[in-house]
Amino acid sequence: MTDSIWPPPPPPMPDPTLPSPSPSASVSCTAVASVSANPISVLDGDESLSRPKKLRKVSPDSTAPLPLPPPPFFLLPRPLSAPGELDAAIRHLRAADPHLAAVIDELEPLSLHQFQPPFLTLARSIIHQQLAPKAAVPTYERFLKLCEVHGGVSPAAVLALSAEHLRQIGISARKSSYLHDLSRKFHTGVLSDAAIVSLDDRSLLSLLTMVEGIGTWSAHMFMIFSLHRPDILPVGDATVRRGVQLLYGLGETPRPSQMEQLCERWRPYRSVGSWYMWRLSQAKAAATPSAVGLLAGAPHQSLMMDTFQVVSFPLIGLLIDNE
Repeated sequence: MTDSIWPPPPPPMPDPTLPSPSPSASVSCTAVASVSANPISVLDGDESLSRPKKLRKVSPDSTAPLPLPPPPFFLLPRPLSAPGELDAAIRHLRAADPHLAAVIDELEPLSLHQFQPPFLTLARSIIHQQLAPKAAVPTYERFLKLCEVHGGVSPAAVLALSAEHLRQIGISARKSSYLHDLSRKFHTGVLSDAAIVSLDDRSLLSLLTMVEGIGTWSAHMFMIFSLHRPDILPVGDATVRRGVQLLYGLGETPRPSQMEQLCERWRPYRSVGSWYMWRLSQAKAAATPSAVGLLAGAPHQSLMMDTFQVVSFPLIGLLIDNE
């Protein structure tokens, strides 16, 4: 039998030198006691509160910055000068448009020449603007000889030529300013041969038309006949629109805003379809005196497509570029 003391001794008095326990500490002690007494339920039977939280493992380099997303990627279409691409374009156009198939059967096929450096081609197109071939060719040849003194045609060589030097070989003051603006944009890196051949059609059109003297029409001609881009539709060209009118028997020449819808079936080879519209208009003009008068009455650009070293015969009736 154990000896007991009655009445029991009073509880020990708290030490005044120690801090008193906080209410939260009391609650924590009560919760711990409850968990020990009933590990299944702590509050209203919620079992999830009794489970220990899992710690997420943190890798040593988790604080490192995330890699940047890759730049947007686009794939340029194969140029028309690529092996077999022109044949694929003809097959597509034949199948897509019976009217155009009949024209393809009647006309000689499109021929493409070797690619030339973009700067040289753009400079040549500026010199040829609004000149007949008999005047443009010797002027361009004199331009080449003048640039040879500075190591050949290059942005730096053209910038070294004054407007007076260019005037002496038959290049007007306005065209001299166009050539200098083109050369400055190449010299400062706004334009480059590498960028021109790698940009998509829409971006390239915006970039080219920043150059003084190069408007939408000139840019479209350059993209078709120099870069051999397959899906360019020069909606502002009067001869192409006249060809579409003849092709579909329309009562009037379609407006530029109507061309997209009329030529939609030619995608992705609208460049080739446009070339056949030039040839169709030329053939019709040669066979019909009234058509010759119609085309001759419209303003035209004497910069022929053989300027771009693409076809071996000149075409007529091209729309002047409003630049």
